[in-house]
Amino acid sequence: MKRARSRRLAADIDAFLRFKRSLGYRYERAEFWLKAFARFVGQRPGHVAPLEDLARAWLARNESRKAVSVAYELGVLRQFFGFLRRRDPTVVVPAKSWAPRSSSSDFLPHILETRDIKTLLHLAVGLRAPLFYGAMYRVLLLVLYCTGVRFGEVVRLKLRDLDVRRRALWIAESKGRSRWVPFHVSLARELARYLMARRAYAVAGPDDALFVGINGEPLRRKTASQIVAVLLRRAHLKPPRGRVGPRPYDLRHTFAVHRLARWYRAGIDVHTRLPWLSAYMGHDDILGTETYLTATPQLLHLAARRLRTRLAQRRRWA
Repeated sequence: MKRARSRRLAADIDAFLRFKRSLGYRYERAEFWLKAFARFVGQRPGHVAPLEDLARAWLARNESRKAVSVAYELGVLRQFFGFLRRRDPTVVVPAKSWAPRSSSSDFLPHILETRDIKTLLHLAVGLRAPLFYGAMYRVLLLVLYCTGVRFGEVVRLKLRDLDVRRRALWIAESKGRSRWVPFHVSLARELARYLMARRAYAVAGPDDALFVGINGEPLRRKTASQIVAVLLRRAHLKPPRGRVGPRPYDLRHTFAVHRLARWYRAGIDVHTRLPWLSAYMGHDDILGTETYLTATPQLLHLAARRLRTRLAQRRRWA
């Protein structure tokens, strides 16, 4: 009975993964957690408990885990159980309350200053590796900061996804969507120089990765994230140890806030441009973009100055 249930659960997970991928989702990380849950169910001794009780036990298997990690796993389980419920209305979908509440510090982004970005670029060039390696990380940081693409999107780029002449990146199959990301001519010049160094390092075709490791293989997301974290520590933006301080992903937050600040300085109506920013960053709507719009002191100052100007204009018209 127990063995049959494990086989059925494994088959249901495979069917769910096929369904999600048919919609364009990669779902690699979610696959890892679902198969870990299946192993947990198969190892449970004694009688066969309801699947939702096993899900709750799996989420609580380690009390020292961060709330954000538990919330991610719960989100995957909720989608999977919702898929099962379409076939069997008696399936109980885990409630959102099953995950502990995250403290605000779990999600507090760090918005870097322009001088911080320049410091990181300088440190990247000085990495103790082949010259190509330092140039690669410098350009990778520039792409992250200048375009705001996700960290996973940038490491998955292939040479064919970059069009320097038209100044655009093709982001394929990211969260079920694809999009073009145009960029400034200054970044195009940096990318053109990088491509020359890339060709001198290794001959490659259009299907090869844009960013590669020392071994010539496509750059792994984990490796790139670790190197950027090292650069943040060397710049004294992040403590020597621990997970506190800026994260590599905060470059995307920094892009959004700096873009907003530039619009304010240029006197542009920010509200009319927010849908542009949302589409550029790959979001379905503005609600997804709001997560990245942290109210920094500089941004609040610019917004307050804009408000004072408009109030003064209205008083003159009155």
